[in-house]
Amino acid sequence: MSDTNNVDIVIFGGAGDLAFRKLVPALFMAHMHDKLEGNNRIIGVGRQDWSREDYLAFINDKTRPFLKDALATADGEACWTSFLDRLHFASVDVTRAPDYLKLAALSSAGAQRVYYLATAPSLFTQICQHLDSAGLIDERARVVLEKPLGHDLASAKAINDEVAKHFNEAQIYRIDHYLGKETVQNLMVLRFGNAIFEPLWRSPNIRSVQITVAETVGVGSRAGFYDETGAMRDMVQNHLLQLLCIVAMEPPISLEPNDVRDEKLKVLRSLRPMTAVDIKRDTVRGQYQAGTVDGAPALAYLAEENVPPSSTTETFVALKAHINNARWANVPFYLRTGKRMQHRRSEIIIEFDDMPFSIFSGAANSKSNRLVISLQPEESIQLQMMVKEPGSGMNMRPVSLNLDMQSAFTERRAEAYERLLMDVVKGRLTHFMRRDELEAAWTWVEPILDGWAASGERPKPYNAGTWGPAASSALMARSEHTWFEES
Repeated sequence: MSDTNNVDIVIFGGAGDLAFRKLVPALFMAHMHDKLEGNNRIIGVGRQDWSREDYLAFINDKTRPFLKDALATADGEACWTSFLDRLHFASVDVTRAPDYLKLAALSSAGAQRVYYLATAPSLFTQICQHLDSAGLIDERARVVLEKPLGHDLASAKAINDEVAKHFNEAQIYRIDHYLGKETVQNLMVLRFGNAIFEPLWRSPNIRSVQITVAETVGVGSRAGFYDETGAMRDMVQNHLLQLLCIVAMEPPISLEPNDVRDEKLKVLRSLRPMTAVDIKRDTVRGQYQAGTVDGAPALAYLAEENVPPSSTTETFVALKAHINNARWANVPFYLRTGKRMQHRRSEIIIEFDDMPFSIFSGAANSKSNRLVISLQPEESIQLQMMVKEPGSGMNMRPVSLNLDMQSAFTERRAEAYERLLMDVVKGRLTHFMRRDELEAAWTWVEPILDGWAASGERPKPYNAGTWGPAASSALMARSEHTWFEES
């Protein structure tokens, strides 16, 4: 582990949406709680012809709204002032090699450099090439690559090949912020640190698994990017498949990065490939129409600014996947994600199988036991069990046993980006994707994308503010399952 007292965190795209909404707030919280040590500095890189003072004014204006609670504390404003002292700015056109001399001049002598590429993936290779040419990469440097990495398997391999010319695999951090969420990381402890669950965590004890990442927002200012990407590339290929890996993986032999990532890779390679028949039967793609979300009218996707009126980009995906191994034989994994959904919700539902024989023959209201792992908006874990209702008779009702981590732990819980950024600084690779993981995910996803393109079918419409197309519920019903909110 390297010295963390003299690190330059260089953010390419330092004036972009991700930087001022997520990265800078995360770094401020790390600073406020003494996780940014010594002479650690943050250097924003952008094409704007700004001075350092211009950049500080921009960050002060754009980032403060995301830090209202922290700034309202007794020492919040003082911390913000001292945090701004860490910020610098380099005006760089990332496509021009001479501009990198400005970055070299600004870099601290002897500092370890962490490069966060919060830009379009198409720029990753040029940035790495020019950094190397300017002498800004050494064996201590690290690079963080934002998703989605590539548009398909070939482009992902091409980016990986180019980046690998300048950084070795141990220096590359492919980030997925879902892997930084406390509850996602806690899932490994839940599974492998408690004797009660691991013996049951398999077929035939588990009937099905649901993984949902639902958003109420539309595409907003990201329409140009999103229309070329879609929900499958933006969410399923990375976030949902990574969650599936953690749910389905075998116990690693240790928590060392490669031991954990080896087991995740086995899951991705065990995903049953989808044929044309499977794609037609077991996948649903949708596109939101006008509707109402949280009491406010919402435009249709095709009416959003910068969306072509004939676009066939999906804003919703639901699919049924299978893992071809002994642990998960015949257990369906239902993955679902969408924009303009009824509620913002990310959750994993483990549905256990019914009792093989029930003595409560008249209890029509009996339900399966479920483990409900909520990732957002609130992080919690609930185990739903059947109990007897008060009174005469043996009527049953589901009741949840709650793990309330807000009450159980009084210390502050860092947000995902803060936790992952500090992992990069400290050289911890466990919660980042390895190259072979990324390419295995693309290998499974790409035939589905190709099948959709070959079919020529438009995405199925669904009203904004609902849970997606009716075909999504029908997908579940064919196997006698229901989505959690419908059960």
